[in-house]
Amino acid sequence: MPKIRYEGYCEDEPTKLVREKFGNANVYGQQTKSLLTKATGFIAAYDFTLNPYRGCQYGCSYCYAAAFSPNDKMRQDWGNWVIFKENAEEVLSKELYKWYAKNPQTPPRIYMSSVTDPYQPFESKYGLTRRLLEVMLEVRDNGHPTPTLVIQTRSPIITRDIDYLQRFQRLRINMSIPTGSESVRKDFEPRSPSIKARFNAISIIQKKIDAFKGFVPKISITITPLLPTLLTDEPSFIDKLTIADRIVIQDFHPSHNRSLIASTRQEANTVKQKYAWWYESEESSYIKFKEKLVSLLPHVEIKEGKDGFGYE
Repeated sequence: MPKIRYEGYCEDEPTKLVREKFGNANVYGQQTKSLLTKATGFIAAYDFTLNPYRGCQYGCSYCYAAAFSPNDKMRQDWGNWVIFKENAEEVLSKELYKWYAKNPQTPPRIYMSSVTDPYQPFESKYGLTRRLLEVMLEVRDNGHPTPTLVIQTRSPIITRDIDYLQRFQRLRINMSIPTGSESVRKDFEPRSPSIKARFNAISIIQKKIDAFKGFVPKISITITPLLPTLLTDEPSFIDKLTIADRIVIQDFHPSHNRSLIASTRQEANTVKQKYAWWYESEESSYIKFKEKLVSLLPHVEIKEGKDGFGYE
């Protein structure tokens, strides 16, 4: 199959043109043969991963997913392009019914998403993630159990879909909040939503979904990777974490220069130098923060790394 050449990221004549500009990002449309990918490694507890998009407009400096970009130029320009899967709904429907043909009463376990944010800014216009949720719910209307679903995001846009979310009997929402300090967030992930907006999104979901309206989702806050929180912000941050039933912490991925390897990008390693007070004793800083979580949040489940990303 000929290699796809994306406009703006190739020397030769492009085979895939920019559909539109959304903010600073080039948007491309692309057909896909499969939407459900067999889950392995870090999220092997699931049957499949589901990524509605390729690329992510948030462009966080530490994001390992940049390694899976279509080419090196796009890897270096992480955050400034997004590819949406044009036929995603049709493909997902076929794949789900294929699953249920073999497993009629066993719902698949789906992790959305592993290498993109399903609620990145472009979702507010295009609504692809919302349409995929609708496809998952349609299988229940046709007599099959609704998939077990975990949604990983850092975006308040997720609150738009409360009407669908409350219909999932087994749903966990993982809200990524790697630091309790806005100044740190702005250094490591300047394009992402504020910490306040993320906590507000969780609060809205919890207030608008109750046992009389639908199924109440489980809530995790994933402090992954664990970034520094200024000591002046730490007490307030830890207090806010009581909103979740689970906290997940994890340090940075090892750094690699090769593509197709999940690793911490050089951009983050550069920013880390600003926080030498934390990273010169990174292991000790990690342990001390974990101990505070365990001590101050006795009713919240504290998990580390891979162990924290399962549904249960």
